[in-house]
Amino acid sequence: MLKHSDIWAAIDRLAQEHGLSASGLSRKAGLDPTTFNKSKRSTGDGKLRWPSTESISKILNTTGSTLGEFITYIGDAKSGGIYKNIPLIGLAQAGSDGFFDDAGYPVGGSWDEIPFPEIGDNHAYALEISGDSMEPVFRDGDTVIVSPESGIRRGDRVVVRTNAGEILAKQLRRKTSHKIELQSLNNQHEDRTLEMLDVDWIARIVWASQ
Repeated sequence: MLKHSDIWAAIDRLAQEHGLSASGLSRKAGLDPTTFNKSKRSTGDGKLRWPSTESISKILNTTGSTLGEFITYIGDAKSGGIYKNIPLIGLAQAGSDGFFDDAGYPVGGSWDEIPFPEIGDNHAYALEISGDSMEPVFRDGDTVIVSPESGIRRGDRVVVRTNAGEILAKQLRRKTSHKIELQSLNNQHEDRTLEMLDVDWIARIVWASQ
């Protein structure tokens, strides 16, 4: 499973690869120099703080690194990280038949692949966002990692496929045995309420690369 310490270790190792300290890396990326300080990785009461996808995007851009390269730094520093290829398709394609089975797991041979750390879900896959309906949270070209086997709670960002083949990426406001209420990530687009009878599957977004 992807851990808090793994991500921070990857940032430290990316900085080292480019001859920088964590503070130097954040400064070079145009961030507050203390963004990646060890003191910023948890609160005074011990609550874990995760780096934002925006800050990770900036350090990748400033070092000329790819997401795949960053992923190789995640995990045990001695092993170089444990990762594997997972399926990748575009968001629009996900609404087409033939890409998922009845449980919402990826199937077929038409998927591309990208490397990603082991997260404990053999059915995890990636979707490339298209359009502006999910801005400013997810932008055109961003990649989100979806875990069909992860539990879903109120407030989670989720991908929903309807029986009609519509694909929605929104925030879960409420879920009952009869319906789900979804909040749009872009206030220019309407919220949605769906009857569970009309839902093919729902899965949690566990990571976004921007």
